Amino acid sequence: MDRTESPRCRGWLAATGTTVVLAVLSTLTVLGRADAIWPTGTLAVDAGVVLLSCALVPVVLRWPVPGALAMAALATISPAGTPGATFAVLRVAALRPLPMAVGIGAVGIVAHAAQGLLRPVPDLPYAWLVVIVVAAHAALVAWGALARQRSAVREERVRRAEEEQAERVAAARGHERALIAREMHDVLAHRLSLVATAAGALEYRPDAAPQQVARAAGIVRAGAHQALEELREVIGVLRADTDGDAPPQPTLSQLPLLVDESRDAGVDVHLDDRTRDHAPETLARTAYRVVQEGLTNARRHAPGLPVRVVLDGAPGDGLRVEVRNPVPLAAPASDQRGTGLVGLRERAASLGGRLEHGETREGDFCLAAHLPWPT
Repeated sequence: MDRTESPRCRGWLAATGTTVVLAVLSTLTVLGRADAIWPTGTLAVDAGVVLLSCALVPVVLRWPVPGALAMAALATISPAGTPGATFAVLRVAALRPLPMAVGIGAVGIVAHAAQGLLRPVPDLPYAWLVVIVVAAHAALVAWGALARQRSAVREERVRRAEEEQAERVAAARGHERALIAREMHDVLAHRLSLVATAAGALEYRPDAAPQQVARAAGIVRAGAHQALEELREVIGVLRADTDGDAPPQPTLSQLPLLVDESRDAGVDVHLDDRTRDHAPETLARTAYRVVQEGLTNARRHAPGLPVRVVLDGAPGDGLRVEVRNPVPLAAPASDQRGTGLVGLRERAASLGGRLEHGETREGDFCLAAHLPWPT
């Protein structure tokens, strides 16, 4: 940090500048009264008041009220103390509550009224002098109070801005956490469920043929490797804002591969794609995630039962994505809380669509997304 920006250095510069200005004003005040008929020795008194006023500047800057009282005492005995006394009144009004500023202003009025008696101004009646002094001190107190009020308003604005910034940062962090949770679930839940299905086959069928064991082990190995690759993709998505473009995300063009992976894990999946046009990238990515979540839930909650995937729609008509599977008679226990469905609902809503899920009259569980498809 530059030394000229330190608080101590700024305070020293302020005191020095104020002292120089006050010395000039006090000297001009003495010279302006040089034609007055003064008692003998007053010039020495005025010079001493100028020096004392300059010496009291640091006191006024640090302790405004005691400094103002001292300045008022100097103004009582010499006009050379007037600039310092008025500066002190203004300083108190700008930094202290209004009642205290009014009290210091009253002290200044009394001091200058006494000065008018001890050192009268030629050709100026004493009554007019008092009126001028009262008006001047009232203006100083009002000016300082206005400056204090403006400073308080600025501080309040700064405080509110800081609070709003803190709220925005907290909201951004919450959004980032939700994004991380959604991406981690969408990408890894499907892959790890495949691994779990294949590993379960190895656990419950230790007497299986060597070819089946090797096939299941291959699925586990390939699934674990693919999970690591997709984890790197998720990290790339989260770093996209700072590190450049995000890696490509899967869309409907990769849907056959997704279905084949489920089939390799022993799931009977029937894909019915009735679309004829290529959907926009964002729409296709959301549709892919819906199918991925539906297949994951089917393996988790209805293992061994067939799954039907239907895609239907066209530009202007919207896109319907449906994943349907029979509801098992005895559903396996699960401690999942539907995090994936929450993320899918947010994805669909961001496109202006909606997500539905639940049991149908036919006894199936259906996960369906209705997404707008612009022309």
